[in-house]
Amino acid sequence: MLNRRQVLLALMASVWSLTSLAQQAPLPVIAVVAESRQIANPIEALGTLNANETAVISANITATISRVRFDDGQRVKAGDVLVELTNSEQLAQLQEAEVSLADAQRQLARAQQLVESRVLSRQELDDRRRAVDIARAQLQAVQARLADRLIRAPFDSVVGLRQVSVGTLVAPGMPVATLHDDSVMKLDFSIPETLMAQIAPGQELVATSRAYGAERFRGEVASLDNEVDPVTRSIRVRALIDNADGRLKPGMLMTVDLRSEPRQAVMIPEEALLPLGRDQFVMVVEAAEDRFIARRQQVQTGLRQPGLVEVVAGLEAGDRVVTHGNFRLQPGQTITIKAELEPGESPRAVISATP
Repeated sequence: MLNRRQVLLALMASVWSLTSLAQQAPLPVIAVVAESRQIANPIEALGTLNANETAVISANITATISRVRFDDGQRVKAGDVLVELTNSEQLAQLQEAEVSLADAQRQLARAQQLVESRVLSRQELDDRRRAVDIARAQLQAVQARLADRLIRAPFDSVVGLRQVSVGTLVAPGMPVATLHDDSVMKLDFSIPETLMAQIAPGQELVATSRAYGAERFRGEVASLDNEVDPVTRSIRVRALIDNADGRLKPGMLMTVDLRSEPRQAVMIPEEALLPLGRDQFVMVVEAAEDRFIARRQQVQTGLRQPGLVEVVAGLEAGDRVVTHGNFRLQPGQTITIKAELEPGESPRAVISATP
């Protein structure tokens, strides 16, 4: 007859045996192969567009507008006349100066003939030459005053909204119109000074605007400012974006996506990580004769992307790691691979499709 203690020991031994057997049974898991990918550190910022060149044109003198020769939003070439100011007096002065110059040139020609005939002294010939020079200078002065009454476009550009009309009295500094050279747009944005070393002229970037939805505008970094803002601890960056179609406008808000330090990196799904304090571990699948076992491996992580994480150290491309079932594994435990994820494949889809 067995006493109560012997029965209890027998039951405990039975339970221990069953537990040990369960631990030795292969645990089904889902694994993935660590793959090598081209990645880069993302830098995101908000920037403002500015035209390549901008000018607010105004008159140099006080006068009345006699003619406006542009329309709102018109594209003009460098040197095109935009506004004419009243110039009746200057035209009369121009005619007088042209007549004076022509008369001085005739008298000079006659004086040269008389000098050759020894009728006129060379001193008088020099006086005639001086008179021609004075008449020519007076003509050039009148022409300059006339030019001041023509407001021209300083460069190829698009004209903004007209701010004056015929009959408007303009004065120096009074804006007539705003011109933008929008063939190339300057995109200015700020980044923290800690990222300054990761950006250099020539780097490509992508910018988007809510005005055009998901459409991407490509450009490149042109330059960095020569100082860091001591308040915000940021530095301004300027990029150039081609705008041949003229759709981008000065003042638009753009979202900037810039990639720095491109490199080949080993990437695994985030589900494969097993955090322990500040350290990160993964369960690596190792083949042992006719079975698979799990080995715990410490890794050093880097850049994180949606659903993926960079492994800086501890893994190599081609290593298989457990993504589902890893929290139940013990180092050295036998496992069976229920499914293996392909790069970019959804774990949920694999799990639902696996019997």
